[in-house]
Amino acid sequence: MTTGTAPSASGTTTEVVLEADGLTKHFPVRKRGRELLSRATRSVRAVEDVTLRLHRGRVTALVGESGSGKSTVARLLAQLYPQTSGTVRLHGEPVDTKGGKRFRAYSKRVQMIFQDPFASLNPVHTVRYHLTRALKIHGNEGRTAEELERALADLLTRVQLTPPERYVDKFPHELSGGQRQRVAIARALGADPEVLLADEPVSMLDVSIRLGVLNLLRDLKERLDLAILYITHDIASARYFADETFVMYAGGVVEGGDSETVTQRPAHPYTQLLIESAPDPDRPAAEEKDGGTGEPPSLITPPPGCRFNPRCPHAMKVCVEKAPPRFALGDGEAHFAACWLYGEDLAGSDRVKLRVVEADGREEVL
Repeated sequence: MTTGTAPSASGTTTEVVLEADGLTKHFPVRKRGRELLSRATRSVRAVEDVTLRLHRGRVTALVGESGSGKSTVARLLAQLYPQTSGTVRLHGEPVDTKGGKRFRAYSKRVQMIFQDPFASLNPVHTVRYHLTRALKIHGNEGRTAEELERALADLLTRVQLTPPERYVDKFPHELSGGQRQRVAIARALGADPEVLLADEPVSMLDVSIRLGVLNLLRDLKERLDLAILYITHDIASARYFADETFVMYAGGVVEGGDSETVTQRPAHPYTQLLIESAPDPDRPAAEEKDGGTGEPPSLITPPPGCRFNPRCPHAMKVCVEKAPPRFALGDGEAHFAACWLYGEDLAGSDRVKLRVVEADGREEVL
């Protein structure tokens, strides 16, 4: 797997900061009852063979329904979980954080923002405590009390909590949800990282303030030249916020490419289902989708072949027999789909055409 630089949407090159190659995570299932007498072990196959790259100055979105493995990927990249197999690389070098000092050095460069800002902040400590602790752990507090105060004020100003003195001595319960999430972002910035892993950072917030937090993250990406992984179940926000989008289903990536292409020309049947399930004020209620038939599969005993085949309206015999590789589609920047409908050896009548979703809701088949 190559590292270094990759073309961006504008045609320039961007440095690959953090990458995952064949990332896999299985969680062992505790034995109960008669299983204690058996030598066989079962595991939850939460993530299977995920490969992605995070580029400096770009946002990569990871989209999928609950239980698809998105948050597990983020925790693997943050080294909060050890991977079962696969490799995580930072600037092309394999990551090995076994040990406190190595993990601290890694976390200084790769920081995570969690979904629930109230749960991620200690309710008995003030904003000053949370930010000071982050600055001191990573050696950014300065040499004097005055330098520390300036660093605190700078962090709060970066996340648009101004004037800083109004917020620095408040407790988490005295802040709104959006303000708490901004404090959590400021705490991550206290490490002066290169990568932010944002695990559904706006899903716990009121709809009216979600856009402000996303705009803040976009501004930080541009000013600090950060690589950001944006995890979400809302594919519409991925189109707005991310430069490229990867779609996950049942632990695996089924489609990826630049966000405009993935959302406007969805290739994989699951991506099409996600887009059709999203609320659309211009679409009559009678035409709204309910998410398709069936439920996501068990990750302890996943279906053979393509894991989406029990729910797929286009499932074929090969879909049950073999897991599909990634097929390059050629209609956008590195656009691919892991679906046998795009295999070269299939007859044209068996293949699904790409659909373009226009702004007014009309669809055009390519």
